[in-house]
Amino acid sequence: MSTYDVVIIGGGPAGLAAAVTLGRARRDVLVIDAGTPRNAPATQVHSYLGREGVNPRELLAIGRSEVEQYGGTIRDATVIGVERVSETGLRVTLADETTVDARRVLVATGVADELPDIPGLAARWGVDVLHCAYCHGYEVRDKEIGLIASGAASLHQAQLWRQWSEKVTLFTNESVELTAEQRTELAARQIAVVPGKVTGIEVTGDALSGVRVGDSVITVQAAVVFPVSVAKVDSLLEGLGLKAEEKDMDGQVIGATLPADPQIGVTAVPGVWAAGNVRGHRAQVIDAAAQGGLTGAMMNIDLVSEDVRHAVTTHSAAR
Repeated sequence: MSTYDVVIIGGGPAGLAAAVTLGRARRDVLVIDAGTPRNAPATQVHSYLGREGVNPRELLAIGRSEVEQYGGTIRDATVIGVERVSETGLRVTLADETTVDARRVLVATGVADELPDIPGLAARWGVDVLHCAYCHGYEVRDKEIGLIASGAASLHQAQLWRQWSEKVTLFTNESVELTAEQRTELAARQIAVVPGKVTGIEVTGDALSGVRVGDSVITVQAAVVFPVSVAKVDSLLEGLGLKAEEKDMDGQVIGATLPADPQIGVTAVPGVWAAGNVRGHRAQVIDAAAQGGLTGAMMNIDLVSEDVRHAVTTHSAAR
């Protein structure tokens, strides 16, 4: 059985950035990666200073090599559970039933986006069915953009995406009742409103060409949805009493994240930390990486404090 200073669950930008920071701090680090990144369908990462437009897989490959450069270990596997085995020790169990021990565990598993149940939508996710204006807005600028509502939060999306195109249509999708004030705001920004339930999308060649409402197809070149983004922790932390908590916006559930300190990522469970989308699903790639770097540094400080206590105890016993 192997023992590490830190085991990181998740090999995305947050987990890898934390591993680099901890590796440079001369900690023994293991990154366990299930290989299911949130942005797998995307072909580019945006707003990442110095790496603008980089392919997500290329960015992860670069990150992995940097982790290994500082002595970190990366293992392609899936974690199914974490348990406490001592006051300061945690045990991580993998799907193949092997285990590793750690003084600290960082959860950086990210989130899974649950899309509206509309035929054909999932197949275009990350291509021309989008959600983040700052991630994809520039690439569909001036195109015909359709906002498929799933609740009141979608109204904010409609006004936001209007920044990138004058041709924005809001499909209410029987999910929101517009007030007179909201209709005025939409009309003032020339955002068209289409009532009725969205029953599907149309694809021509290899490009989105329309949104179907009843028997009508309204032309769009990009569709925007508001997915429910749920932390990918499943039951792996239940033994520690830690689970994701739902988040809402305007009365609409928009996701579920792992409760942790918003600045440094420490959770209520001693020894367990969190970074990246798992603790805040709105974080872009560069935000997740920044969180990982800071959380890694804070974990090292926590470990140093433990090292000092252990050294004092050993020193006193020797005397």
